[in-house]
Amino acid sequence: MLHLLKIENFYSILEPQCIDLRVAANVPDTPGRFAPLWKGSMERAPKVVAIFGPNASGKSTVLRALSFIAWFVRDSFSIQPDAPLPFERFNNRLGQSQPARLSLSLAGLVDPTDTSEDAAQCRYSYEIELGAPNDRPATVQREALYYWPGGRKVRLFERDVEGQVTAGAAFGITGFRQALEKILRPNASVISTLAQLKHPFATSLWEAAQTVFSNILIERSEAIEEQVIRVYASNPQLVEALNREIERIDLGIRAMRVEQGVNGPIALFTHEGHDGPMPLVLESQGTRMFLRLYPVLLRALETGGIAVMDELDTAIHPLILPEILRWFHDPKRNPHHAQLWMTCHNASLLEELVKEEVIFTEKGPDGRSEIFALGDIQAVRRDDNYYRKYLSGSYGAVPNIG
Repeated sequence: MLHLLKIENFYSILEPQCIDLRVAANVPDTPGRFAPLWKGSMERAPKVVAIFGPNASGKSTVLRALSFIAWFVRDSFSIQPDAPLPFERFNNRLGQSQPARLSLSLAGLVDPTDTSEDAAQCRYSYEIELGAPNDRPATVQREALYYWPGGRKVRLFERDVEGQVTAGAAFGITGFRQALEKILRPNASVISTLAQLKHPFATSLWEAAQTVFSNILIERSEAIEEQVIRVYASNPQLVEALNREIERIDLGIRAMRVEQGVNGPIALFTHEGHDGPMPLVLESQGTRMFLRLYPVLLRALETGGIAVMDELDTAIHPLILPEILRWFHDPKRNPHHAQLWMTCHNASLLEELVKEEVIFTEKGPDGRSEIFALGDIQAVRRDDNYYRKYLSGSYGAVPNIG
């Protein structure tokens, strides 16, 4: 369970911002809403995190920070040795003179080789610092990983500005150090690099990063819909699951099937009252968006991962959005405590959320984004109508018109 995200000097965020999802001990358990930070933890965090705010206020920047960290851990070794890291610091003189800093805290295995159901877990913290003053393109200045087995903070590894890596005994790079020094690059993470060398601990972390599923593109990718159809074509069970969901939420579609076309697999849709199937290109934007999002949501639920969804409500009907949230609240559909992080403009969704699930962003006249939680606002009651109060401006983070 991811419970802490810190962002500094990253896109529209300049000053350090912290999203702390830990639920106060006196908050009553709401069925399905919260989960332990890790197995055995008495602290909890929400399974759904919904971010509201005006256009260009920094909502997507929060999700981009989370997606970037996952990409950096997982994929940074695969980019070209001289390629720039795909992010930007705040665009002013102060921002360009300072590094970007990102960190997160989440659950992980005490022993990464233990894959049993009752394997012990604890807190992990991962930190990266990118870009020296006026360093273009930005390179890694610091990278560190810590964990808390038995409640005591232990350094697993730390990398300095020269690329030197100091590792603790639990992480262990004896036998890997010489190869690591040869191939570690200023634009790649220690974890993604060591995973290439089959380092056991790093490989387990690299595999964990595979369970962060995002619709935010860190690197440019063309023909997204064609890639999605290929995913369905290679996984008949995913098509079956999608068809069950389509029938249940009533998109006016009876079923989708995937056939081999001249240039690859194509998706065809059977509609109520229509005699023949229709191709994807003739489907509504909402159907096409749902088709793209469904594999991401399903994989997160199946693996206990994190689904990172930017503008989930753009083309999804307001009545379907609460249903998607209920998937994450339902212990049968979400037995491994997967998390959904999403940005949203549809304020009516606030009627479906508890205050621990709500984050706001707003941007000042200086262009700097700020992040705050609904629970941080004084005198917010659990029985308040969050929807009406938000639209009235009581919480801020609404557009200024006029």
